Amino acid sequence: MNPGDIPSFPSVFKKRQAKLGAVLTDTQLDSLILNPGPSLLYLTGLHFHLSERPVLVFFFPNATPLIVLPELELQKLKDLPYEIQGFPYGEDPETWGNSFQEVIQAANLGNQRNGVEPRQMRLLEYRLLVEAAPKGEFIPAGESVSTLRMYKDEDELFAMHNAVQIAQQALKATLHQVKIGMTEREVAAELTLQLFKAGSDPEMPFAPIVSAGSNAANPHATPTERKLTAGDLLVIDWGASHSGYISDITRTFAIGNVDPEYEKIHQIVLHANEAGRSAVRPGIPAEAVDHAARRVIDASGYGKYFTHRTGHGLGMESHEDPYIRDGNRLLLTPGMTFTIEPGIYLPGRNGVRIEDDVVITQTGAESLTDFPREFTQLF
Repeated sequence: MNPGDIPSFPSVFKKRQAKLGAVLTDTQLDSLILNPGPSLLYLTGLHFHLSERPVLVFFFPNATPLIVLPELELQKLKDLPYEIQGFPYGEDPETWGNSFQEVIQAANLGNQRNGVEPRQMRLLEYRLLVEAAPKGEFIPAGESVSTLRMYKDEDELFAMHNAVQIAQQALKATLHQVKIGMTEREVAAELTLQLFKAGSDPEMPFAPIVSAGSNAANPHATPTERKLTAGDLLVIDWGASHSGYISDITRTFAIGNVDPEYEKIHQIVLHANEAGRSAVRPGIPAEAVDHAARRVIDASGYGKYFTHRTGHGLGMESHEDPYIRDGNRLLLTPGMTFTIEPGIYLPGRNGVRIEDDVVITQTGAESLTDFPREFTQLF
C-alpha cells in the first residue's frame, strides 16, 4: 500500500490504539496528541501532509480518538475500520481555535496531563492547544509511541524486506550507468530514477547520498557537481520505501585504482560491519553492538576517524529507536530493526561506510540486506 491507504488487516489499528491506551495509563497521561507524521500513520493509517492547516488527533486510555482537521479532509474519515470523532474547521484561520476548544471541552482536557511528540509538534498546533487549554500540561511523550513502533510485526517486516529488495535492485541498475566524469548529482539522479522504476513509494525515506573523494569524508554529504575521478572512493547511502516502511543501506566502491590505504580502511570497515552483525542477538544491550564494531576500528588505529554511532533504529522513519551507541543499555528484543553502519572518514581525502539493516529474531538476528559488501573496483 501507499502511505495513507488502509491495509487489508484493519484490526491492526485497533490493536495499536489499545496498546497505546495501556501505555498512557502506565505513564499517567490523560491523552497523547499527535500531528501528522509517522506515529499518526502507525496508529491510524491516516496520512496528512504538514501544511498551513493544523491537524491533531487526540488519543485516550479508554475512549474514542478525536481529530481536529480541515473540512476538505473529512472524506479521509469515511469507512475507517475504527471509531474516530471529527471536529472540522473552515478556511478562516480566525475560527480554527473554536474547533480546538470544542475538542478540549469534549474530552475534558482543560487541566489534564497531555503528551506530545516534541520532535514533531509544531508551534502552530501548540499555540492553538495552549489557547484552548491554558491550564493543561503538555508533556514530552515521544517514547509513548516509539516504544510500540520499535517492535515490528510480520507485516511490517514484510514491507521492510520489500523496501530492501527495491533499493538493492535500484543500485544494481544504477551501477551499470556510472562512468568516470559523471557528477555526484548525476549519479544521485540516476539512482532516484531507478528507485522509482524498481517500485519505491513516491515518498522516499531520504535523498540519496552520493559522495566521492574528499566529499566522502563527510558522513552526511550532499551530492555536488564534483566529477567522479580515478582514485576516488564512492560512497552511496540510499534507501527505498514500501508501504510506508523503509530501507537504509550504504556501500563504498573504488573508482579505478585507489591508494592502498583506501583499500585497507575499506577492509577494516568491512570487518567492523561483520563484527557488529555477528554480535547482534536478543538480550544484549544496544551498546554492545556499537562496542563490537568500534573495537575493530579502534584496534586498527583509525578510531578517531569513526565519528558517529554504529547504527539507528529503522521502520517508518530512517532514524528511530533503538539507537546503537555507547551508553544505550536498552536490551535488544525480537522485532527490533536497526542499521549497522561503521565508517572511517579521512578529512580532506576519502571515506568508507558499509551499512546493513538487521532485525532481532528469537535466536539471533537476520540481515535484511545482502548486497555485496566486499571491496569492488568499478573501473
